[in-house]
Amino acid sequence: MSSKQFFINRYKKLGWSYEQVRLKRAIRINTMNSNKDTVVTRLESLGIVLEKIPFLEDGYWISKSKFSVGATAEYLLGLYSIQEAAAQIPATLFNELKDKMVLDVCASPGGKTVQLANIMDNSGVIIALELKPRKMFALTNQLERNRVTNTAVYNMDAREASKLNMNFDCVILDVPCSGNPITDRDWFNKRTMEDVLRNARRQRQILTEAAKVTKDGGEIVYATCSMEPEENEFNIDWAIRKLPLKVEQIKCYGEKGLTNVFGKELDRSIEKCKRIWPNPTQGFFVCKLKKQVSN
Repeated sequence: MSSKQFFINRYKKLGWSYEQVRLKRAIRINTMNSNKDTVVTRLESLGIVLEKIPFLEDGYWISKSKFSVGATAEYLLGLYSIQEAAAQIPATLFNELKDKMVLDVCASPGGKTVQLANIMDNSGVIIALELKPRKMFALTNQLERNRVTNTAVYNMDAREASKLNMNFDCVILDVPCSGNPITDRDWFNKRTMEDVLRNARRQRQILTEAAKVTKDGGEIVYATCSMEPEENEFNIDWAIRKLPLKVEQIKCYGEKGLTNVFGKELDRSIEKCKRIWPNPTQGFFVCKLKKQVSN
């Protein structure tokens, strides 16, 4: 059996019939730098046709544009960010962000970091971690262009976050993952179950470290652009059994998390997570966890 057929069969068992959908391009208005209606009017005057994304407050599909939306003065001024629609969801799931201490791990290229700062109106503090030195420029450039002033950037492995000697109210884990074939046409030729399992182990290490640095009662948002349950529901099932975390209810686009996967019963609370199948977004998974108060 080919690698492609192997994964397609898995997706069918999980409840999705594979099809290669075309992703819609999306932007998010940075309301800390601009008025939403003003930005929309300016872009439309340039001939860019926008469509409001119904499940996002500040997100818009790019329905039509004769040129790159990354080549406008409005983009260079930080009035909006180019950010895939599903990727705009995780930062919106915290109960409160203003004036909080926030940790953003695996932060490059900075889309979620900018979004966090936008929601916080540049209040509080964001600590953004990025492991790979070559990605640091993209991250810092993004923050500067978007006029983010509340963020400190560290070249650091997320699995060593406790070395910061800080505790956080909110932690966002957009963890390294296997990705999915909707965003990478060559995905089936590159991915194996060994890759998936290796990523899942690394994700659990990051989750463990995140739990250490989260304040009692604090929130962790866990997200991947993977459709593999080993990186999603299985990791959350493991986390609530091994770490002082419980799953919180979230209201956002997507279907319930899976609680019966390939015949294995998972904790019922994982239904509170959201699994997003491709169309018109990429495949995605997101979950919010709350740190339990120590006795």
